[in-house]
Amino acid sequence: MAGQARIRDLLTPLASSAAEIFTLKGLVSRRTLENVQGVQQISLDEALSRSDVQVAFLCTENASHEEYIRRFLEAGKHVCVEYPMVLSYNVATDLMDQAKQKGLVLHEEHIELLTPSFKQLKKDVAGKQLEEGSLHFTGGPLRSGSGFLAFSGIARLTWLVDLFGELSVKAATMEEEPEKKRLQMTVQLLTQEQKPLTWIEEHAEGLSRGRSIHLRFSTCTMTELPVGVQEPVGLFMQDMVLFGSKLQGSMPPEQLQSETRRILHCLKLAEEIRKLCQDTTG
Repeated sequence: MAGQARIRDLLTPLASSAAEIFTLKGLVSRRTLENVQGVQQISLDEALSRSDVQVAFLCTENASHEEYIRRFLEAGKHVCVEYPMVLSYNVATDLMDQAKQKGLVLHEEHIELLTPSFKQLKKDVAGKQLEEGSLHFTGGPLRSGSGFLAFSGIARLTWLVDLFGELSVKAATMEEEPEKKRLQMTVQLLTQEQKPLTWIEEHAEGLSRGRSIHLRFSTCTMTELPVGVQEPVGLFMQDMVLFGSKLQGSMPPEQLQSETRRILHCLKLAEEIRKLCQDTTG
């Protein structure tokens, strides 16, 4: 689905935006396809070797991201990859260093920060003093190659970090019911002000996709996500504009640095959560 959205947006970029710098040269798939939306399939080797291919958009399962990022960076190509970038904090720092040394852009998509509901939520919590909170995400069974829940669900962790700043992990547990294809991860987090945040990630057969929040502030309590104002530009297009602005060098350095810190912080938290869950279940 993400790949289809990327192709659509590359074929019809937002006028007078940084997305217009892209020209779609072909698509790569491990399946044999005819053309998709009129775009011709090319081989991975061709994509890596062609001089007129300068950028790769990676829309594969999470477990394969590392291999493809590394190969495209080694070939001198800029990379845009769906979250999570990779399933390891150390690998992420290595790939970011590799991109920096080669003068390449390695961009991790985070469309969850671009949704109308999140943008409105961020405005609503600005300036408020958090006392405690929780975020509960539900969804169907994970697909093969998604990785550990703290990584596959890193969008929720990114929400919390973007709203409340850097966090620390106090505790994390995992419950599993294989017969129901059910997994539930419960993570106890602390803000820098030592206020508690609980993140619950739950996946099971027949479970509908959804988020629920409970945020108690010194002045009020929020129990529903705001609707927000729908923008005329889609989420993947907004992300492509961000990626294009990085390639053009028009994104402010402080914004780039802040984004890098957030991405690495979330991956490091996910690593800590994985270790705690493995320690408690092992």
